[in-house]
Amino acid sequence: MKILLTGAAGFIGMTTALRLLARGDEVVGLDNLNDYYDVQLKLDRLARLTPHERFSFVKLDVADRPGMETLFERERFDRVIHLAAQAGVRYSLKNPHAYVDSNVVGFMNILEGCRHTRVQHLVYASSSSVYGGNTKMPFSEHDSVDHPVSMYAATKKANELMAHTYSHLYGLPTTGLRFFTVYGPWGRPDMALFLFTKAILEGRPIDVFNHGRMQRDFTYVDDIVEGVIRVTDRIAAPDPAYRAEAPDPGTSNVPYRVFNIGNHSPVELMEFIGCIEEALGRPAEKNLLPLQDGDVPATYADVDALTEWVGFAPATDIRTGIARFVEWYRAYYKV
Repeated sequence: MKILLTGAAGFIGMTTALRLLARGDEVVGLDNLNDYYDVQLKLDRLARLTPHERFSFVKLDVADRPGMETLFERERFDRVIHLAAQAGVRYSLKNPHAYVDSNVVGFMNILEGCRHTRVQHLVYASSSSVYGGNTKMPFSEHDSVDHPVSMYAATKKANELMAHTYSHLYGLPTTGLRFFTVYGPWGRPDMALFLFTKAILEGRPIDVFNHGRMQRDFTYVDDIVEGVIRVTDRIAAPDPAYRAEAPDPGTSNVPYRVFNIGNHSPVELMEFIGCIEEALGRPAEKNLLPLQDGDVPATYADVDALTEWVGFAPATDIRTGIARFVEWYRAYYKV
């Protein structure tokens, strides 16, 4: 297939592109290469993709409406995997406009491109952040997600609503994937695993929020990518069991689906740090801090719907995943 993959220079994007290329798809990778974090890391990810003859790169911002219109008209994609977004809960407190530009305006341009060029299936990244103030565990797609606690979460919830509108109005098959704390080699420098590893190796203390009383459903990047590809291959369809008088937030009577994709095994933050210490062979000095605005104390994915839909659930254990990240980090930064 010919696939548009946005966010191709990103952590999940690069790994997804490699898998698609390995199985024979043609991939057009899009990224704006912004400086939210180290641009060199993004360029080095791209360098792993550009030697492939079936990969082409387009430097473009998804918020660029004329540019996106031209791209869709020129390339005529079979399917679209939309991973580009302004990420990060904490940064959304400082620069909320960036989230509207990329995650709302940009997503609108993706939807319009898919609609007008009759894309077979749009798969897009949502986030576990949409569960916001929910405290019922595990988080289920069948639960309401109407109480976001960050602008980032609000834009991801908006994406799901916008996707449903296009599935309803134009019959565009859309599937949203709520990612749960993705980690692994080539990961983002603003994420906890990267920050902790760097600080420990440099002999600096690490900031541990909520005094360490956090739980996260850490999900290894290869598991995320497996889920993305399997979902891309199974086009969203109306749920025959859907009842409008008792609507299920996770499905619809139009070709619209939303799935959690997480390790369905929450890990205490202190255990997570212990695995990093073990992999590095040195202890961490911890700076205990209160819970930050926009953060939630715990995440935990119910993945039954994903398993039923594509026969897969993430399962890489945290110790194995962290060891692989540390091995990559030492090699990449020559530490």
